[in-house]
Amino acid sequence: MDRLIVVDLGGQYAHLIANRLRRLGFLADISQDILVDAGSADVKGIILSGGPSSVYEDGVPDIPEKIFELGKPILGLCYGHQLIAHKLGGKVNPGETKEYGLANIATKPSALFSGLDSDQVVWMSHGDTIGVLPLNFRIIASSEDCVTAAMENTDKKIYGLQFHPEVNHTENGMKILENFGNICNCKKEWDSENYFNQISEQIRIHAKDRKIFLLVSGGVDSVVLFTLLNKVLGKHRVFGMHVDNGLMRLDESRNVITELTNNGFDNLELIDARSLFHAALKGVVDPEEKREIIGSLFIDVISVKSDAILSSDEWLVAQGTIYPDTIETQGTENAALIKTHHNRVPKMQELIDQGKVIEPLSHLYKDEVRLLGKKIGMHPDIIGRHPFPGPGLGVRILCNDQSEPDLSSLNDSLRKIEASAFVIPIKSVGVQGDNRTYRHPALVPFSKDWDKLEKLSTKITNNIQEINRVVMIVKQMKCAFRLLKRTITEDRIQLLQQADSLVTQIITRAGYYDKIWQMPVVLAPLSIQGGETIILRPVDSQEAMTANFSKLPLALVNKLGEELLKIEGVDAVFYDITNKPPGTIEWE
Repeated sequence: MDRLIVVDLGGQYAHLIANRLRRLGFLADISQDILVDAGSADVKGIILSGGPSSVYEDGVPDIPEKIFELGKPILGLCYGHQLIAHKLGGKVNPGETKEYGLANIATKPSALFSGLDSDQVVWMSHGDTIGVLPLNFRIIASSEDCVTAAMENTDKKIYGLQFHPEVNHTENGMKILENFGNICNCKKEWDSENYFNQISEQIRIHAKDRKIFLLVSGGVDSVVLFTLLNKVLGKHRVFGMHVDNGLMRLDESRNVITELTNNGFDNLELIDARSLFHAALKGVVDPEEKREIIGSLFIDVISVKSDAILSSDEWLVAQGTIYPDTIETQGTENAALIKTHHNRVPKMQELIDQGKVIEPLSHLYKDEVRLLGKKIGMHPDIIGRHPFPGPGLGVRILCNDQSEPDLSSLNDSLRKIEASAFVIPIKSVGVQGDNRTYRHPALVPFSKDWDKLEKLSTKITNNIQEINRVVMIVKQMKCAFRLLKRTITEDRIQLLQQADSLVTQIITRAGYYDKIWQMPVVLAPLSIQGGETIILRPVDSQEAMTANFSKLPLALVNKLGEELLKIEGVDAVFYDITNKPPGTIEWE
């Protein structure tokens, strides 16, 4: 069968490239040995992924020059694009302006852009740019801030794109990838239905005659996997456990048990561990430390009843890990750490190293998991639920134990772009140029013009590297903010649960719950009159690797702000207007 190979150079989107190509009907695999794979007769083309490195630094991901002598078409994306230039005699320089997010490019005629208009909207995420082209290459696309947005050598069929065609936000990205597949003369022989059948077969082969233990968080991934395991192996070979860690959404644990019981699954046990998690998180501020404590304690809690299972050769442990989880936790050789997921804490990694963990969904994205759930007959209300992080509200309750930082210099830089904006004294996680960042957000005034706000957000994050997120004031009391020293407490958990539940009710009644991908509600220790600030983070996405902030109707936004301010303990409401990149979906 014809196939294309993707060389993972550490980018957040390496597997997404393969995912997109498979949707087009091309069989695409991540290369394990580039020279062996590239030399195979069934491989018709090579794609070099993006990555967080700079090609002119030491010890960065590299490729052998022999692949350029094979005569097979090559497409480089972002870092891969720069690497092609670097290896073939061009020059890559640090960019004067970084680009993160949407950009407009003007293209020239090329087989890569066949069937497309000359003006295109694409998704950029880079800091370096190509200053000098390699010999026999020509520029085929440019943006306002990037002259070499695309290049080609038609004789050798080598192409480079500074942008990411694999993400949904590049409007014609799928057509560009399809054009490359056609340039490679690669036959469309891939069928996703067969792939889903392969997952079931892989479970049978891996499990053999063993039983499967699964920690069911209640999110879409674990519930789909629990259902699939039951269907493939039978209830007598599957045991599920749900841990109420006290960091769930309001009534979440009760709803999870009810949903699965109503679907005929009585092989699921509920563990009430709220007091244990609350005690373990007392006084903890650092986001990564919170994640590790929560993930490790999960293992400790289940070990009370599962030690015999985990030590027995008759059992395996299953996890609902999907690909964004592993890539953000440096799950591939060259990938940059964005954040530690609960399914990759040290204790779980030990079990993985022992070969006792099975992760059937680990090469799927959220949208594919939902398709799998639909294929095995799950109710739309279950598979359509918004994603929820493994550590739960533990990473949506922002903590602080420091005095207010001096942000005067950063504010001076910000106000040159937007005079009425200012930097807020908390930090959030971002991803800029495939690297993890932990930086301050900027706060801008309320506006009725979403497009203007999006352009402002992009301008701020592209020009001030110390800012990775922008939020808009929705509602607030008329007074200055002050930073509170706060950790996770039961009162703060209950406050966020109440706010989160209210938001879900309002957007559901308005008919918007199913129109957005996810709506994290964040509690921040920013106070006016002794209360705190609620941050709304609605996003549109398909696979969580990239996202746009949702542009909800302003009447609905105002309604959310008004109702949230009625909750005792809420002083202000912000609305996150940051795309991913440069801001991750979650704040921690």
